Amino acid sequence: MKTGDLDNYNLSLFETDNVREQFVNGNKIDVVKMEYLGAETVDWTTLFSGFDKLSAITFSSGVSFVYRLLDMFEYSEIIFGCENVISYNLSEIIAYQNNLIEQLREKASESKLNLLDKIDSGKAKFYVAREQISHEKIYLLEAADGRKRVILGSANMSYNAFSGKQRENICYIDGEQAYQWYKDVFESLKEDSVDEISYKAIDIADITDNIDCLPIAETVKAKKVLTIETDKEKFDEINFILDTQNLSKKLAPIVPKAEKKTGKILLNPETFVKLRRHIKDETIKEKELRSEYPQLVIDSTNQKVMLNGEAMDLNPPKDEIKNDVDLFIAYMEGYKKFHGDYEGMQYRYFEFANWFFCSPFMATMRDTAARFDQNKLPYPVFGLVYGQSKAGKTTFLETLLKMMIGQKPKVSAPDFTRSSIEALKRTVMGAPIIVDDLTNNRFNQHAIETIKNDDFGVSEHLTNYSAVVISANEDVKAVAPEVIRRTVICRVEAGLTNTEVMKSNVVRNVQQKIGTAFYREYLRRMLAILPDLIEELCSDETESAPDILKYSSEIIVEIIKQYGEDFPQYIKPLSLENYFSEQVTGKHAIKIIRNAWKTSKKSFIVNRRNNEVRYHAGQTYEAARLIKELPETLEAHTSREWVIMNLDEAETFFDIRFKKNFFKNI
Repeated sequence: MKTGDLDNYNLSLFETDNVREQFVNGNKIDVVKMEYLGAETVDWTTLFSGFDKLSAITFSSGVSFVYRLLDMFEYSEIIFGCENVISYNLSEIIAYQNNLIEQLREKASESKLNLLDKIDSGKAKFYVAREQISHEKIYLLEAADGRKRVILGSANMSYNAFSGKQRENICYIDGEQAYQWYKDVFESLKEDSVDEISYKAIDIADITDNIDCLPIAETVKAKKVLTIETDKEKFDEINFILDTQNLSKKLAPIVPKAEKKTGKILLNPETFVKLRRHIKDETIKEKELRSEYPQLVIDSTNQKVMLNGEAMDLNPPKDEIKNDVDLFIAYMEGYKKFHGDYEGMQYRYFEFANWFFCSPFMATMRDTAARFDQNKLPYPVFGLVYGQSKAGKTTFLETLLKMMIGQKPKVSAPDFTRSSIEALKRTVMGAPIIVDDLTNNRFNQHAIETIKNDDFGVSEHLTNYSAVVISANEDVKAVAPEVIRRTVICRVEAGLTNTEVMKSNVVRNVQQKIGTAFYREYLRRMLAILPDLIEELCSDETESAPDILKYSSEIIVEIIKQYGEDFPQYIKPLSLENYFSEQVTGKHAIKIIRNAWKTSKKSFIVNRRNNEVRYHAGQTYEAARLIKELPETLEAHTSREWVIMNLDEAETFFDIRFKKNFFKNI
């Protein structure tokens, strides 16, 4: 059929055969019955020309093309969806709405379009979907003289879709009946599952600082309450998308890059020869990593654990469990020979061991929390053991790993960067990755950035990546607040002399004899309670996140009580408070202030009139380190060597009555 006059061209809608099935159950769908009259070849401007009003639904879009369309109509209203929003949980909705608004603002500026005037005058209205109930691409056109047209098919609102650059299925229907049917679809979507983008949201310079101006926030203000139902039936589709994204990220560093000037990628047969070599090399490296770092995969659905592709026996012999328990206690009792606060060291090492054993479950808990808009912080995937040298930090971590998987691999500190660790986390599964002997410089340069990247694996819904454990010596003096709340921290203040380290055989004997029976028994019991923890995390009625560290410690206590000959006092039930309460995270700062108050009250100035206490830390850098470990309630700040705090809060936090001789008080 030759190109003809669009005004004389029709695809008719059968009025009597129009089928609009209501959604009675999951097997019923809406179907529009059409008749094929022919096909034409036209440009997109002809397709849209001659009309005054536009109403459109697009699942993704090119904003520049959207603005070109706006210029063709007196009035436009557009509903935007996003193909990258997979499950439509709250975090994805907020991220998408934020990014769309930024793009609308940026492209409006580039195209010299006064978008605010169009919105203010009522000539344009934009809506953004908060639910994935529509995958339609519909364009409703209406003229002042009553003519109406519906354009539909596979084409999103982008230049590539309508320019002929890519294959699309595009058809149109002229007439009142088709227009009215699809207009009802449009109005239904607009009413039930979209948020309007306001003038205020477009006008704000940075929406991330004004998140309450996002469309969904404005809807909540108007409706007082809003319920979001995440899509729980799409896991196969989601997993396919995520597998594709994961593979793409793996290939990204080795595939050819587009030329900067042209934006084109030039391919020839040699390209694929090189690509094949690269992929082969990367596969070999990955296999080497997998052999060095065994794959511990926890399958909560089927209640089993795989180690290097083979199912672990989760019903170990009782005598083997007892052997492991006795050896572990013997190892921990060995710290009594250390100089310094060895009792505190035993408590802290047990707390760290509890998290270490529990860490393979954290990725699943974090993924569930992300899917159901719960807090991820109660499920930390970073650990830090630091303090004085010869405190047995390295051998302690090696022993724990030996108990888990029968091996003790680790990463040397010079290899630690954010990119290298994230690459390992995509390859290694389950068992923690240990980074040994990290210096203060490398900790500040690489570890802090890595730990603050708290969203690793969230968008891809990864559920088996490893936790990262860092050991460092006493040159890591203090840890910043943004690290403290994301990291299980174990600071040790006891150690051995050089000759004592040389003479000790306890570590070697334990590591040679200890097996994985204790940990396999632990896994069996943890798997039994994991479904309940996940269900609790999914519930809308959950007031606080389930404390997996609490349940983990209770299981360890049960096993040691059942199989051990001795039950030391440092083996005890724990909770999240033992890891992240202000008294725990500020423990070192409390010790410094209390010791200083006992031995050097002249280092303090107490001003009760201003409700202020000042502490002279000796050096500027010491004051800066100390303030990192103090909670926000103290309102602490520094002035050169001085740390200045709220007096009332400081007395409560340090449990000190800051009272000096009358003439020394202000």
